Amino acid sequence: MMDAWLLTERQRFHAECFVSAITITGGVPSIADSANRPSRDISAALLHKLGGAQTVVSKPAGQSSGNGFEICCRDLIERTFNKLSHLRPGKFEIVRGRVIADFDQFAHLEELRLLAKESRELETLLGSDYLIKPDIVVMKYPFSDSAINAKDFLVDSRVANFSALRASNGAKATLHASVSCKLTMRSDRAQNARSEALNLVRNRKGRLPHIVAVTAEPMPSRIASLAMGTGDIDCVYHFALPELVAVLKEQDRDSLDLVLTMIEGKRLRDIADLPLDLIV
Repeated sequence: MMDAWLLTERQRFHAECFVSAITITGGVPSIADSANRPSRDISAALLHKLGGAQTVVSKPAGQSSGNGFEICCRDLIERTFNKLSHLRPGKFEIVRGRVIADFDQFAHLEELRLLAKESRELETLLGSDYLIKPDIVVMKYPFSDSAINAKDFLVDSRVANFSALRASNGAKATLHASVSCKLTMRSDRAQNARSEALNLVRNRKGRLPHIVAVTAEPMPSRIASLAMGTGDIDCVYHFALPELVAVLKEQDRDSLDLVLTMIEGKRLRDIADLPLDLIV
């Protein structure tokens, strides 16, 4: 039987991670905490199940592992969005390193920045935490009136003159999704992702974008530091969740219970779920 397209893309994603993001040094995978034996054991078994233990041997030259992981995630989202366009019409673009003030829901933050630049007191009061730059953004461009009216005469200059869906209103692209990529999850990285998410929630004017995180962290307790709770991040996506569950069944039943709790509570999903969830 032929493999499903998304399964093939998942395998391609893992292969790319093994080339540019996940390395092995002295027998210890880069996603492991070298000072933590359970982390080392789970990581090694996880790579073995993915077939990466035979292919990953050294650190890639010219880029950090975290940077490589971001690129792998960006490429996966880009490929899958193009393939799933029949489920979500429109012009989307997936990019790295864009400030949220570039988008319609957060354009007012640029005005705040300019005002703060002219006033030291205001600059001190506001700080700069609100001008966040997500690892990956999915942006959606507004439609031309001709596209909106393609099947029927729906809009003209007398109606709907404020909607961000219409390019004729001068609307910027909207932030459809913010994706935080954390190859591993230490406490500071978890809190950074949560802080960014809260800024997106609090500072928007308009639709809240999808806010998600992707990680290859092997330790369930560290994944839980970001995944557990509600209200800021939609969901955390693990780069190899079924394989992690299989490893924990063999090595750590207590940690398995925590992972199953996150899965059943809709706080943790697999990387293959991400493209379909972002299309919503």
